[in-house]
Formats: sequence, structure tokens, C-alpha cells
Amino acid sequence: MAEFPNELFDLAFVGGHKEGYPDLASVAEDENWGYSKVSPKNPNPILVNYVNYTYSRLVEENKVVLSGDGQKLCFNTGLVTPNQEEIFALFTVNRTDGKQPWYLKSWCKRSSHELSSFSELPELAQYFDDPSALLFDVRKELRVNVDHIIEENKERFPEPYRSMELFALRNFLNGSLDAVKIRVRRNYKTAIPQYYGGRMQILLPLCLSNPKVADLALAVERYQDHYRASTCLTLDMAYNNARQLAKPDRDWLQP
Repeated sequence: MAEFPNELFDLAFVGGHKEGYPDLASVAEDENWGYSKVSPKNPNPILVNYVNYTYSRLVEENKVVLSGDGQKLCFNTGLVTPNQEEIFALFTVNRTDGKQPWYLKSWCKRSSHELSSFSELPELAQYFDDPSALLFDVRKELRVNVDHIIEENKERFPEPYRSMELFALRNFLNGSLDAVKIRVRRNYKTAIPQYYGGRMQILLPLCLSNPKVADLALAVERYQDHYRASTCLTLDMAYNNARQLAKPDRDWLQP
């Protein structure tokens, strides 16, 4: 089994493909790959993160595949065309000295003639074995380390909360936690799974002032008999992590 670097940009030179992967965005099923509240230089920051982390996961699972002659390499992006045809990243040997060993040639549909060199096409990335990891079990206790969340993540809070004293912010956060516990009991789809640090977690919305608008996402880990939360994420961070598994329902998770 061939060994590949964990980072995509160490594996391959991607040239003009790197800045937002515009070719992939145009081939894939229509999706908003940008942030709504900030405008980074990269036009498709969510897509770039998605592809890079998908590649890293596929390396862990040995699902990056060489062609029989060793001159091509490909992996399954996990994305599909508007007609639901799988899309693969195709690389060829980079013959430029001093560069990465491969370069990105194209994004190919499963039916593409360019993939004929592969006797078998690689599988999708897999992130979980137990489907129950995707759901939040409301029968289990949710334990939240409120002080730790504030002290370690205060810079992630939007204003005016970021500038508040600890006691005031603690009250706002406790109120949001009470509300989300009720919300997830009424609608199981409120809980959105994410993959981070090699494990599954659940994201819950923290609405600090408007019950219809999430300000942050609470990252919740499952233990045998309870859940525990000790960190929160900006919505951009949360969406990037959740998108590795599937396109999230944007009921509240809006990057």
C-alpha cells in the first residue's frame, strides 16, 4: 500500500485550482461554499477546507488509489454532479523538479474516460461506525462547563458579549443553554453532527439575544451516560466541521 502525506498541498501542486477550486465548484451540485459574514480572499473557503480534510481522512483510511501503471492517482471527493454522479480528484506524476510529486489534473465524473486507468475507483471517506453518533439522545444529561467556555473562547463571542464581565456573560450563556435544551427536545434536527479531532461531536445553537438567530455553536461530546460541552465555535468553524459529513440543514447553522 502506497504512503501519502497527510496534507493535500504536500502531495500535489494544484496551481490555479488552489484558489477556491473554481473548477470543482462548477462541476459539483450547486452549493454555497462561501461565508455570509466575511469575505476572505479565497472565493470558496468552505470547499477548500472540505477537500483538504476529506483528503486527510482518506489517507488515514488508505482510500487514495494509484493506477496500475503508477502514473495516476485519484480519490473520491464525496461530492456529486447535479445528476448525482460521483466526482473524483485526478492527479498525474509531476515531472517538475523541486515540486510536489503529483499535480492536480482535473475533477472527473465517474463516467470520465480519464479514470479508465483505475481497475477500481476509490470509496467515500467514512467517519463513523455507529449511526447513533449522529443524533443527540435527549434522555442523557448535558453537562456544560460554562466558565471554561467563556474563559477559553471569549474571543469567539460576538459583540457586545465579548466585552461583558464574566458574571453578565455567564447569565446570557446560561439562558441560551436552557433554551437549546428545550429546542432540541422538540426538534431532533436541531442537533447537527460534526467530525473534529478524529471523533464525532454534536453541535447545538447558542442564541444569546434572538431565539431565531444562532450566535455560536456549542460542541458536545458523547460519553457513555451523558454529554459534555466545554467549548464553543464560531458558525464558520462549525459549518466547516459539519460539512465534512454532509451538507447541513441551514435552519440555524449559517456561516
